[in-house]
Amino acid sequence: MDERVERVDEQDRVIGVVGRRDAIRNRWLHRMSMVLCRDPEGRYLVHRRPGNSSRFPGEYSWLIAGAVGVGEPYEDAAARELHEELGVRAPVRPVFRFLCDGQLSPYWFAVHEAVVEPERIAPDPAEIAGHTWLSGAALSRALEEWPFVSDSLDAAARYRELVPGAFA
Repeated sequence: MDERVERVDEQDRVIGVVGRRDAIRNRWLHRMSMVLCRDPEGRYLVHRRPGNSSRFPGEYSWLIAGAVGVGEPYEDAAARELHEELGVRAPVRPVFRFLCDGQLSPYWFAVHEAVVEPERIAPDPAEIAGHTWLSGAALSRALEEWPFVSDSLDAAARYRELVPGAFA
């Protein structure tokens, strides 16, 4: 069954409900919610997507991501994705939102932050093939050297601009 999402306009106003596959195929704007996870020491979670994934197989990301459901606020979607993909519940804090011309489709991209205890996570193997925790400096180097999902690279560049001392 195709996941239902809200099709939105350039101002992020809802203009209809569509299947996510249709939104991607037709490059219709919709909403995505992401979570950057940090541990209490400030390290960032970086994960690798499974090699058999239909989207970005084997690539790395520093964001836990998913589509925003119909009628679902961005923050609720971020918290849901955190639980679905990492098996943890934690408060999420909005950081920024932007219109992303994503590799698969354009969408409104809302980035949130959560602090999670590394020993509490239980990654879903269908979503995460492996993970590690990196300091800001190590993440900055990895973003240059490892094959990252292109949209997460875009978010990293914006995060650096908006958050003083990011990846220091």
